[in-house]
Amino acid sequence: MLIKVPPGWTLPESAVTPESAWRSRREILRGLGFVGAASLLPACGLGVRGSPFSGELPPSPYDAYFPVPLNERYAVTERALTDPETATTYNNFYEFTTSKDGVHLLVEDFEVEPWTVEIAGLADNTGTFDVEDLLTRFELEERIYRFRCVEAWAMTVPWSGFPLAKLIEFAAPTSDARYVRFVSANDPAVMPGVSASSSYPWPYHEGLTLAEASNEMALMAAGIYGAGLPRQNGAPLRLITPWKYGYKSIKSIVRVEFVSEQPATFWNTLVPDEYGFESNVDPDVPHPRWSQASERLIPDGEEVPTMKYNGYEEYVSNLYR
Repeated sequence: MLIKVPPGWTLPESAVTPESAWRSRREILRGLGFVGAASLLPACGLGVRGSPFSGELPPSPYDAYFPVPLNERYAVTERALTDPETATTYNNFYEFTTSKDGVHLLVEDFEVEPWTVEIAGLADNTGTFDVEDLLTRFELEERIYRFRCVEAWAMTVPWSGFPLAKLIEFAAPTSDARYVRFVSANDPAVMPGVSASSSYPWPYHEGLTLAEASNEMALMAAGIYGAGLPRQNGAPLRLITPWKYGYKSIKSIVRVEFVSEQPATFWNTLVPDEYGFESNVDPDVPHPRWSQASERLIPDGEEVPTMKYNGYEEYVSNLYR
């Protein structure tokens, strides 16, 4: 990530998905130019040399939960899907490395099963919950979202999971709760980037207003491309807030806490003049060191105009009036 910091750091689809849903999903993929499984997996040249993409996602202990029905309300159709190789070998995950194309080579020892998520703070239903309990408690769906990095590159990715609003409803926050704080896993023994950047304020932490977190666009993702999330993509559970820059979509979540005061966030703590709490995608607000007026579509590098709220203005603009 191009961030200035202070000195110092399966089951077959038809077996688990209603026929009408998976046929609809395939029609949308066909319209985007993906007419078969093989065409979803082209070589893109962004992998690390010597480690070619195998043509399939790495196995996940949560693969049995996917694929799930596509929610067409949230299906991007004006852009082609980013191919799976790119999306799983070009990742920002500083707990492992600052090299985007090196993360997937360092995650083998990162255990994601068993996995628990703590719900804490100002809520009636707090406690520690197994991630599989959450995946069975809430109805899962697939959404195709635009994903915009603060570094001005973008992808289009099919995420699978459940609305964050469902988790909030389950937790039942009290009237004093105004924000939601998220915390990532932090294990220096298997995350070499934590020790390499020991001056950073680990563990990675992020936050949203309760209204933002309750918005229909906020998704707790556990799958990608019809399979369980790979470790480099934030397995087993991550946040997706597609109207915000990607660093707000915290990975490998271990704690969700309801609080009354605005929580500190990782990059805002490190570089407050460059990374604000809201961090909404906005072409009219440049980063202090580069323009945000356009973005590069990964992997081909096509430059396109950046859209306000990443194109989700109709869903989220009411949060900021």
